[in-house]
Amino acid sequence: MSTKGSKVVLVTGASSGIGRACAELLSARGHTVYGTSRKPSPGPAGYRMLEMDVTRDESVQKAVATVLEEQGHVDVVVNNAGYALAGPIEETSIEEAQRQLDTNFFGVLRVCHAVLPFMRARGSGLIVNMSSLGGVVGLPFQGLYSASKFALEGLTESLRQEVASFGIQVTSLQPGDVRTPITENRVRVQRCGPESTYRRAFETALGIIEKEERAGASVELVARQVLALVDRKQVGVRYSVGHLSQRLLASTKAFLPARLFERILMSYYGL
Repeated sequence: MSTKGSKVVLVTGASSGIGRACAELLSARGHTVYGTSRKPSPGPAGYRMLEMDVTRDESVQKAVATVLEEQGHVDVVVNNAGYALAGPIEETSIEEAQRQLDTNFFGVLRVCHAVLPFMRARGSGLIVNMSSLGGVVGLPFQGLYSASKFALEGLTESLRQEVASFGIQVTSLQPGDVRTPITENRVRVQRCGPESTYRRAFETALGIIEKEERAGASVELVARQVLALVDRKQVGVRYSVGHLSQRLLASTKAFLPARLFERILMSYYGL
């Protein structure tokens, strides 16, 4: 059972990057933490890793059932599992698009389906959905990744309203560029080869994106924001975290003329 004053926290995608940093920090601060991964290896002392493939209903249900069996409840879920697909939208196959959405969007929905009945019965709970500034701004050659995060933003807004009367809070966290393995693990669409009409523009934009990621904020910065949300009595609709310049750029979308903002963004990415 969890110790007095601690919360039971489930962090998906905790084998590396932001998820691992969240699991480590929350555990170090006295919370009872379960991390998940498709192929879990023993985590550092302080928290347990469980197998969970967020694209499979039975895998999600089994992992959540393990936490409930051992702890009796889940107080907090950090929906962090995901990956980035890169390539021109025209050359992205339906199958590639479906896999991106199945992990980044439907994976979150599966976890929510698994934990919400128990949070509702308990009358409390917090769900933190890991979005992105790419869920605020459509990024060139990251169209399906941005689409998955835009969808997650809408899901979060709607879900908050539906479960508020049950004492459950839902929020989204929007990191800018962060130094994580997502850069090395990015999946490129198969059709964007040397003969692609988009090849030059794609390589230019992706080179800038990956350079910014490698110079991005630390995973510890994001983990500290998650910890702050876990410790709050009330959370807002969304929070951004990362380099101030990127957060400010994203915020200008709300008041700059759309065409002007688009020109700024295209110029930034060499288009």
